Amino acid sequence: MTDRSIIDWPAWTDSPPGRYVLDWEQTQLDRVVSDVFGYHALQLGLPQLDALRENRMPCRGLVLDAASGASAPYAFPRGPAQAGNGLGNGAGQGSPADLPAPAGRSAVWCDLLDLPFEAQSVDLIVMPHTLEFTSDPHRLLREAERVLMPEGQLIILGFNSLSLWGARQSVGKMTGRPFVPAAVDLIAFTRLKDWIKLLGFDLERGRFGCYRPPLGSDQWLSRYGFMEAAGDRWWPIFGATYMIKAIKRVRGMRLVGPLKVKKPVLAAGLAPAATPNTRNHTQ
Repeated sequence: MTDRSIIDWPAWTDSPPGRYVLDWEQTQLDRVVSDVFGYHALQLGLPQLDALRENRMPCRGLVLDAASGASAPYAFPRGPAQAGNGLGNGAGQGSPADLPAPAGRSAVWCDLLDLPFEAQSVDLIVMPHTLEFTSDPHRLLREAERVLMPEGQLIILGFNSLSLWGARQSVGKMTGRPFVPAAVDLIAFTRLKDWIKLLGFDLERGRFGCYRPPLGSDQWLSRYGFMEAAGDRWWPIFGATYMIKAIKRVRGMRLVGPLKVKKPVLAAGLAPAATPNTRNHTQ
């Protein structure tokens, strides 16, 4: 992760394009997570976005990357460890006074590539731009699959590489001035779909948004407000951001081995006409 991406992320979320993206993502998350039920829900990264505020699960946690604790999406002071929060062993937690967790939430500092939660223990995981800041996106997805319960739900948000924003990001990285902060290259929507299908997820919903050009001021962004409705209708897959909702499926087991054939039940008082031991005694 470059120093530039570390510095730029908090400032970028306060910039006009950052607020524009986060407002759209917050609206989508509020609508989607409200009808996801269970007991445990996790948000991995990006504390500037309250992904679980409309969710009603009793145990909701914000998980931040301890390995890159000084990095942009997680640049907040850490307090002393405290007791567990019901989501795992509580390792790496910080003080609620120091951590950016919303009220009623627990914050956990850990290695996102080695989540300190038991297998099949979480009902919902939200990953807002988390894959764009990890060194191994596929491994992070495998960790999410491990801790999710069967029929658990995974929500992923990211920047769309097949968009005007993606094109400007590609040019900006070559010139040393990226438009959106990211530690790795933007992950194409089609590539991400292939990854989650290989891990046994069923894609339930996908949505694109933010069709205005990649501009840096509120004035210019507001001038292109008409492109929201037009883009959603005419070029929906070219939005600057996307949201994927997937469900973890666990296929039913099938026993493999020799079949035990049941013998037919005979009616009372009847005998078989012939058996393998029957012999004809004719003289």
